[in-house]
Amino acid sequence: MRYLTALLAAACVTSPAFATPLKPGQFAGSVNVGAELPLDGDVHGGATATVASLAALNPNLPATSAQLRIESRSYDDIYGNATTYGIEGRFGLEGDREVFAELRRTEADGGSVQVGTAFVPALSATLPVNGTFDDFKSTTVEAGVRQYFGSGKVRPYVAARAGVAFTDEIRASFRVPVPNGVGTEPNDINLNNVPFYDDSTTVSAGLDVGASWQVAERLSVSAEVGIRYRGDLDGNDAAIGGLGLASINNDSDAISVPVSVKLSYAF
Repeated sequence: MRYLTALLAAACVTSPAFATPLKPGQFAGSVNVGAELPLDGDVHGGATATVASLAALNPNLPATSAQLRIESRSYDDIYGNATTYGIEGRFGLEGDREVFAELRRTEADGGSVQVGTAFVPALSATLPVNGTFDDFKSTTVEAGVRQYFGSGKVRPYVAARAGVAFTDEIRASFRVPVPNGVGTEPNDINLNNVPFYDDSTTVSAGLDVGASWQVAERLSVSAEVGIRYRGDLDGNDAAIGGLGLASINNDSDAISVPVSVKLSYAF
């Protein structure tokens, strides 16, 4: 960071500034960091399913039935804000326009939440169902076009992009704490390291607005906000399907708001 600050200062002193958009045929490279704020979309949906025997989930429990009442949980509920970082290549066109391609990494720490309840008629009890999910990790490749407006050192712009996102497998663990005295110890229900989503390849698209500040002849800094769409992940029902919950990982597309800053160098 100290070196970067010194480089920016030296560049500003020694180099005259020119308009932010690349000249036709000019190349530039960029690095960016930021965050993605979840706006809409569920990690899993809701469903109600009957389990014929608790003993099938834990042999220490009695062979009595239970009703699983799973509620939907959003990306905000489980993951919150994600961190992003990436690199971008840009190529200047006529009319203060440029095309670009970006490689971006998105990561968010997994979370633990109550995903629903289990109603056990024989006990007249409703027990919490808790879920813990793997970290979210995705690599996105996108291409798009960016249009600048105005004149001067600070230039606003809009951009459109589309591409593909490669999201890593997500597993989950579920736990139902059972009161003491029901069955024999240990009597909790634990489903550990359950496949939930396979490695997935999905569509990605978005729109951005931002402004770029030319700090030196070849150096610029941009601030950007936008909206992103990512398609459904590939659900894995190997474990949850037998519980009657195969539908909860069918609809997992997401809309988010990315915010980032970018440092660009023109060649």
